[in-house]
Amino acid sequence: MVSADRAERPAVAAILHTIDVEDRGRLLAALAAKFHDLDLAEDVLQEAMVRALETWTQRGVPQNPQAWLMTAAKNRALDIIRSDVVKARRLARLRIESEADTGDHVDHAVRLGEELSSVSIPDERLGLFFTCSHPTLKEREKIALILRFLAGLSTAEVAAVFLVDTTTMQQRIVRAKKRITTTGIPFGAPTVEQLHERLPGVLRVVYLIFTQGFTPTTGVDHSRIDLQREAIALARLLVTALPQVTEARGLLSLLLITGARAPARTDSAGAPVPLAEQDRRLWDSKLIAEGLGLALTAASEPEAGSYTVQAAIAALHAEAATYSETDWAQILVLYGLLARLEPGPVVELNRAVAKGKAKGPEDGLTALEELAAEPGLEGYRPFHIARALTFGELGMPELAEAAFRKALDCPGNDAESDYIENQIRDLLS
Repeated sequence: MVSADRAERPAVAAILHTIDVEDRGRLLAALAAKFHDLDLAEDVLQEAMVRALETWTQRGVPQNPQAWLMTAAKNRALDIIRSDVVKARRLARLRIESEADTGDHVDHAVRLGEELSSVSIPDERLGLFFTCSHPTLKEREKIALILRFLAGLSTAEVAAVFLVDTTTMQQRIVRAKKRITTTGIPFGAPTVEQLHERLPGVLRVVYLIFTQGFTPTTGVDHSRIDLQREAIALARLLVTALPQVTEARGLLSLLLITGARAPARTDSAGAPVPLAEQDRRLWDSKLIAEGLGLALTAASEPEAGSYTVQAAIAALHAEAATYSETDWAQILVLYGLLARLEPGPVVELNRAVAKGKAKGPEDGLTALEELAAEPGLEGYRPFHIARALTFGELGMPELAEAAFRKALDCPGNDAESDYIENQIRDLLS
């Protein structure tokens, strides 16, 4: 049913903007699952949005605007398919022709009857998540597709994440969509077998999005709150769709607790504030409370893995009233467990830092120096920062300066580079 009164254009635009932010992913996923074509789904949804602005302004906003958009987009897609020989062949395969009046090319978007208010829109976002995270896609393609079609970022915004121009990102997304089509990557909810096989890759993509937002490896800012929020929203989606999966809840817990520090991680000028110097009163207590609850439950389950262990580490930081009260001994134990679950140089780096805090900087330096030959850490800025800070604790300013200078040669954001240069100046003063 549609309201009888005309609607003011700005009011309609505001409603459509809210739908675009809150429901675009669900609408797009439902259309992609039905037509197995991301390009078509995106095009017809955009057309439906444009048509809604005109129609709703003239005839009023329907009681179920999302259903109106879904019906209008679906019928527009059917019109396009019927007029395209290649797409028409796909129509028979998808068995959706019977859903519309054959040969009817009327303006479906002006059908404003009761049937639109009763249309249900299935939540196909989990299926689209797995489509965009298929193993045949490259990691950067997965991140780009998920940000574009599930997080709802524009192509220009996704380009900004990767620090490339919009045209380059558009070409990357086109190639990724073409790969989905040519390799026959399936749409729709994954089977139980696919779920177990591919969920780790899905979780990793969300984790990488958050990590890039927490400490960008390039760019001006030390923190990208927008990316952190998108990653948390995506993790919530996974937990909602897969509430029984321990590691999905472990990941959400980790992102919530870590993201809660955002207000204290930079000063008013955008400069990094080390964990030891952060005003913990600025941490988001609601996010921490939610994250702690998830971490406590997930950690008690036998399926707990690396994300749940990392959440437990984050929880120990969050529970400490001050930096000096941090339970570094327990954190060291957890890093030992994490090293067994997910061995790698970055985990060992964090374990070495924890050892230095738990047992003293001498032990920490020994552990760090043992990692110096790791090829994965030579160009990793946090490794050299950790060495520099440890040298500083031990009263070795020359070695600390040299380590800081090595850190400057590694990839990192500009705000962090400015922080390192300030540290070098302090050592030389």
